[in-house]
Amino acid sequence: MPYFIAVIFFLLSSSAFAHEVLIQSPQSEESTLSPSFSSSSSFSSWLEQFKQDAEAKGISRATLDAAFAGSEAPLDRVIELDQKQPELKLTLDQYLARIVSDTRIKDGRKQFAANRTLLTKIGKKYGVQPRFIVALWGIETNYGTRTGGFNVIDALATLAYDGRRAGFFRGELIDALRIIEQEHMSADDLKGSWAGALGQCQFMPDSYLKFAVDYNGDGKRDIWNTKSDVFASIANYLKSSGWDDKVGWGRPVKLPDNFDRSLADNSSEKSLAEWNKLGVRTASGGKLPAQKMKASLVFVGEGDDAVPYIIYSNFKVIMKWNRSRFFATSVGMLADRVESHR
Repeated sequence: MPYFIAVIFFLLSSSAFAHEVLIQSPQSEESTLSPSFSSSSSFSSWLEQFKQDAEAKGISRATLDAAFAGSEAPLDRVIELDQKQPELKLTLDQYLARIVSDTRIKDGRKQFAANRTLLTKIGKKYGVQPRFIVALWGIETNYGTRTGGFNVIDALATLAYDGRRAGFFRGELIDALRIIEQEHMSADDLKGSWAGALGQCQFMPDSYLKFAVDYNGDGKRDIWNTKSDVFASIANYLKSSGWDDKVGWGRPVKLPDNFDRSLADNSSEKSLAEWNKLGVRTASGGKLPAQKMKASLVFVGEGDDAVPYIIYSNFKVIMKWNRSRFFATSVGMLADRVESHR
C-alpha cells in the first residue's frame, strides 16, 4: 500500500473483500484524526462546512451542490459495515483457499485467453506481465463482476462525517469530487464499494486521479465499463510503483533447522546464490534458481502457521497496492495459476 493484518475481515458476500477492507489502512497520519464535528453535530452543518473547505481546495460550488443534491448521507449501512465488520482469523492456507479458489483460477484462465491480445499490448506498453493484471482484476472484483453499487459520494461523506478514519475519507471525498469535475461525471455515475473504492480496479479516488488511464482514447478514464482502461490502469499503477517485468513475485521455500530467523526481513536483500548457501530451498527441496537477482526472505502468517517465502521486488510493489502480505501472496499465486495449466 510492510504491513501485515493478522485479523482478516472476511466478507462472504463480496468476492472483492480483500481490497474493500484491507486497502483501508491508509498510511497518512490523517487516518487517526477524529471527525471534524462531534457525533451530536448535524450532518447538514458538517456538510456546509465541508463544502466551504472543498471550495477552498478548488472544487466549484456548482459541483458541490450537484453532487449532494438528493444525497442520502449519512448512510447507516456504510457506518455498520465500517464499525461492525465480521472478523475471522484465517491462516494463509485458509485465505488462499478462499481467494485463489479453483473457480477463480478457472475463470481467470478464460479471461486471460479471451483478452490475450489486448493484455499483451498493454503489458508490453507498461512493462507488466499480463498475468498480474488479470490476477489483481480477479481478486479485486471477480473479473469485473462485483464492483459495488454504492453512491461513492454518499459513502465517503458518511465515513468522513461519522467514520473511524474521518481525515482519510475527507481527503478521498474531495478527490472524488475532483473526479466528477475532471471526468464530467455525475455523483450517480460514481459507483463503488461502501468504502469508496471505484470500478473494476477498486481504486480509491486518490489512486484514480494518479493512475487511471484512458487507454482507448475516447476521452474517458472508464474503469467501470471499458476493459482496456481497466487493464491499462492496473498496469500503470504497478509500473508507476516500481514494477519490474524481468522478475516474478516470489515463491514458498523450505528452511534448514538451524536457520537464523532474524534474516527474515522485508527490507534486507541477498542474492539467490547467498540464500542457497544459507540452505534455503524451494518448496520441493531443490536449489533456488541460478539467476543473478536480489531477494528478501519473509514469513507470511504468524506463529506456527507462518510460511517462509523468498520474495522479489514486485512483491513489495503489490504491497503498495494493499499492505497485507496475505494479499500480495494471493496475487502472485493467482497470477502463476492463471498463466499455467497445472
